[in-house]
Amino acid sequence: MALSRIWTAFILIAVLVAAFKFTFEPGQDKLFSQLVAGRNTDTMSVRTVDSTLLPAAVHQQLGIQKTASWNKEKVYKTDSGEYRAFRLLPANGVFETTKDAVTLCIGLIGVMALFLGFMSIAEKAGGVRFLSRIIGPFFSRIFPEVPKNHPAMGHMVMNFSANLMGLDNAATPFGIKAMESLQELNPDKTTASNAQVMFMCLHASGLTLIPTAIIADRVSLKSAHPTDIFIPCMIATFVATLAAMSIVAFKQRIRLFQPVILAWILGVSAVIAALVMYIKTLSVEGVQVFSSSLSNGIILLIFVLIVLGGMYKKINIFDAFVEGAKGGFETAIRIIPYLVGLLVAISLLRNSGAFDFVLDGIKVVFGWFNGDTRIVDALPTAIIKPLSGSGARAMMIDTLNSHGVDSFAGNLASVFRGSADTTFYIIAVYFGAVGIKNTRYAVGTMLLADLAGIITSVILAYLFFA
Repeated sequence: MALSRIWTAFILIAVLVAAFKFTFEPGQDKLFSQLVAGRNTDTMSVRTVDSTLLPAAVHQQLGIQKTASWNKEKVYKTDSGEYRAFRLLPANGVFETTKDAVTLCIGLIGVMALFLGFMSIAEKAGGVRFLSRIIGPFFSRIFPEVPKNHPAMGHMVMNFSANLMGLDNAATPFGIKAMESLQELNPDKTTASNAQVMFMCLHASGLTLIPTAIIADRVSLKSAHPTDIFIPCMIATFVATLAAMSIVAFKQRIRLFQPVILAWILGVSAVIAALVMYIKTLSVEGVQVFSSSLSNGIILLIFVLIVLGGMYKKINIFDAFVEGAKGGFETAIRIIPYLVGLLVAISLLRNSGAFDFVLDGIKVVFGWFNGDTRIVDALPTAIIKPLSGSGARAMMIDTLNSHGVDSFAGNLASVFRGSADTTFYIIAVYFGAVGIKNTRYAVGTMLLADLAGIITSVILAYLFFA
């Protein structure tokens, strides 16, 4: 029910804010058309700007590129020497967003078919049950309702492993397979079980060892220290994961201070510490090569081990692959209605101006209390990340361009992007894949974990970058 209330609130707030702006603000006569039929390449406004009003950072950007970011606008210099500022529509309108949702799901079909095909081989060869036995002592305590050695254990291991390596393409099909396995144990097929809530909250906390995409973006923007955000991102996601686990454990009355659970948490902490020590010895190019080789090498290793396992068990490998791959199409199509609904609500919220209204309000509050407004400069990335991964990337890049790649705000925005996952996308895809309508306290827990990651990111930014 929480998701239903949030979805309804998004739409109502967006429409009310848009109606207010249409009625009382000048120049908003096209707002309703933009909400429904607009594109994120549409220009909302254009104005001429006095060059003396532009900060030095904007002039520096224009010296090396055609447009520069300035607050919420883009600036360019005309052939006649004038400076003009314009704003683009933040997101596609309702009609284009529905197409985006379908395109996104169609794009998932191939990836889903590939990984679910290999998962089918692994299941028939006994590889999933083998993983279940390895992780069983830990998972049996945080997932007490899942029988020991159940295939869901192995599916969850595959999902968490893919997340750790930043393998989003692999994490999604493995995660959906885990939800389907847990759904088999769920007595109420429309309400999330305890195990499903725990799994989803841990997955949404986004624990990642190497923020490869963020480092790559910082390198492309000529950062002098692109990997400085590596350790803060890792710590922030780890804190968010612990927060998610603690909240769900409290709700489900699971004792976390058990020797096995503590041993696993300390073991993961030790692995992270060792990885940090190794990464610190590498150059920028070395980090990129290492992260890319590790991530893609693990995918190939998984494929090889699964095929070898199938050969050892003497199963018909290709038939098993095809049988599992068929489910990729069905699953991708099944999540379309859920994804359309959430993406449309998010589109309305962003294009109506409600999102900007919240950010401006936060900035005013910070000013009243003499707070550090640099935090607010980076905050758009944190606020939009639960709503949209691509939106968070765009917000981060805008912040890096506006305030400097290695500035406090730029570094904090980078850590914000790496500290959480796209909560509402995950809810739509994973719960939608198994037809769950009542998500119970999953949404609230995910957002609290996001908040824990945001607060941790701010603290770490002062420790590392102030």
